[in-house]
Amino acid sequence: MKNDLNHILIKPHVTEKATMSAESSVYVFEVDPKSTKKDVTKTFIEKYKITPVKVTTVTIPAKNVVVRGKRGIKSGYKKAYVYLKKGTKIENI
Repeated sequence: MKNDLNHILIKPHVTEKATMSAESSVYVFEVDPKSTKKDVTKTFIEKYKITPVKVTTVTIPAKNVVVRGKRGIKSGYKKAYVYLKKGTKIENI
């Protein structure tokens, strides 16, 4: 494991569902595919100075797609749901 944990949280995952869940103190981030829940927790605490209640991760598999008659692959990724105490908000997302 590297000492620098900043590469683990790639970016916030902004969708309609993620925005709705942010109102109930659950935030969604795209994370490094090799990261663990402990890595995500450590990085989150280091970056936002807030301790999460729990962290769950989901791996989204790569998918075959056809766009305008051309075949391609939509790359997969990993996302993490970070649960905070009720009423806790992150301002700088």
